[in-house]
Amino acid sequence: MIEDPRDLAAEQQGDVADFDAFFSEQAEQRTGVPLKLYGREYTLPTSLPLLFTLQMERLKDSADPDDIRKMLASLFGPDALDAWAEHGMTDRQLGVVLVWSTANCRTPGSVTMAEAARLYDERENGSAGKAPGNRAERRTKSKGKKPASSGRR
Repeated sequence: MIEDPRDLAAEQQGDVADFDAFFSEQAEQRTGVPLKLYGREYTLPTSLPLLFTLQMERLKDSADPDDIRKMLASLFGPDALDAWAEHGMTDRQLGVVLVWSTANCRTPGSVTMAEAARLYDERENGSAGKAPGNRAERRTKSKGKKPASSGRR
């Protein structure tokens, strides 16, 4: 027998949509991928934290260490950037670690360290016709004249 939607709605009116319970039931049971860097072991979360994703989008044009520190803290802890900088990490090494980590958070084993390095280098070197990566480079590119238009649509 098919339930009347009105009966179901009346039944649920007193209930609260409990996402805490739902997400707890849905939680993945596996543990995150471990990685070792500068003698310290880190364990990645089983999915990318929202803060990391939001910060990554925001940081495309930022080099502010505080912004980068916040982003890394959601994956590696609050002291990761400082510890890595003290060990002499380069920007390329940071990029490779981030490519590897973001790929392997959700799907462990999906990208090797060598593949992460290749992917990072390809992205940094760009491809022909690809837009420059930062604002300063974009500004130096000559802009073509737009054809005159009549204003009609």
